Amino acid sequence: MSEALRVGLLGYGLAGRVFHAPLIAATPGLRLDAIVTRDPERREHARQQFPDARLVDDADALWRTPEALDLVVVATPNRQHVPMARAALAAGLPTVVDKPLAPTSAESRALVDEAVERGVPLTVFQNRRWDGDFLTARQLVERGELGRVLRFESRFERFRPTIKPGWRELAGPEEAGGALFDLGAHLVDQAVQLFGPVERVYAEVDRRRAGAAVDDDAFVALTHANGVHSHLWMGAMTAQLGPRLRVLGDRAGYTTYGLDVQEAALHEGGRPDQPGWGEVPPERYGLLGVDGDLRPVPTEPGAYQSFYAQVATALREGTTMPVDPRDSVATVELIELAHRSAAEGAVLPVPIA
Repeated sequence: MSEALRVGLLGYGLAGRVFHAPLIAATPGLRLDAIVTRDPERREHARQQFPDARLVDDADALWRTPEALDLVVVATPNRQHVPMARAALAAGLPTVVDKPLAPTSAESRALVDEAVERGVPLTVFQNRRWDGDFLTARQLVERGELGRVLRFESRFERFRPTIKPGWRELAGPEEAGGALFDLGAHLVDQAVQLFGPVERVYAEVDRRRAGAAVDDDAFVALTHANGVHSHLWMGAMTAQLGPRLRVLGDRAGYTTYGLDVQEAALHEGGRPDQPGWGEVPPERYGLLGVDGDLRPVPTEPGAYQSFYAQVATALREGTTMPVDPRDSVATVELIELAHRSAAEGAVLPVPIA
């Protein structure tokens, strides 16, 4: 490997342009070497922002010279995750895939199995594990400051009544579109990371906007093996937003409002190597305690850059990748069960592996 690990980025839409490209470029030991996109406007943006990166029309050009890269990042629309990741693995290239790993759990498992058989590292960009509010909640839970946790509430809510054209609004199952796949892939992963395996799933999934082809309003209830109940909301038709996180224990609760600041900063051209990255102002700190006795808790700085820093370390030193892809398989399995629960109007058990 070269001194800086050379990264090929597949896709320069929202995921590639806003998240992956700037995070890769800001990570010591990584170099954004190639960007695959045909779109003229996106190519011009990439040229201006990352002038040292090669602009490539087609991913096949990368597979013809795999020795020119050390890592591939798949930031394409969901329907292309599996074929692009399989091509990268076949070329012997360590691979990062944006969430969800695949449109189905069967495809997800097969992809992980293929990576194991080929001996090629594979990981999934579950960046919301490095949200500041989630990092703070995790610390409070692990330190026992809430006592025994009884219920976890988590929301990714928006008010976007007008449908914006794009592949996320397409109804084909191969697209893995809709709120439950798009936002639930984060919320379910966070809940399982905090509270472990799930035994039962219940969900309500709806299309609320006129002309919507995919779900835009969903609620998922997970019953964890340790007794915690996770209640997850996601959607585009929430005129008044609820708490981003509320964690309720038998000693205290923790509540915080507003989305993590990193996504907005990335949209505005910020980079995680800038001072103050991921920091939340005191007026946005979450509250810990019991009603009548609440105190603000400083929010841990968000750290999306930790994902790629761990990827770089794993490739250089043989340590573990930041996200076990089997975790993402489990997330897709739970999303599938949630869709089935909503269709059947039933609480469904999680099959024992």
